[in-house]
Amino acid sequence: MLALSIVSPNGANIAAGRKTLEIRTWRPPQLPLRDPLIIENRIFLTGEDEIDPAGIAVAVVDIEEVHAWQPWQLEAACTSQWTPDRWAWHVSRVRPIAGAFHLPAQRKLYHVVVSDALLACLN
Repeated sequence: MLALSIVSPNGANIAAGRKTLEIRTWRPPQLPLRDPLIIENRIFLTGEDEIDPAGIAVAVVDIEEVHAWQPWQLEAACTSQWTPDRWAWHVSRVRPIAGAFHLPAQRKLYHVVVSDALLACLN
């Protein structure tokens, strides 16, 4: 399954519907992104091959649109500081995941193998 890691508390904010824009320095290779798994982790990953083994699956979402991030979009991004040259990923159709399903967090978009128990939560 396609996954995207997001540093805490932003994954939980997406799952709760409070955060509707995910801010990134890069754009996805194609749109729309349907059903990527959001994995919340506690470590800000900076190295290309860095992994946080303690990630937790928090939601499945869709990313329909990506646009240049604007200063007036701070609240939707759940942040207080705007940074130029960033991309705002519009998060939609949020489906929170109940339970603690541990999966590794990595940089960019990546693939994870999900358990049957997690798959059952997604249906």
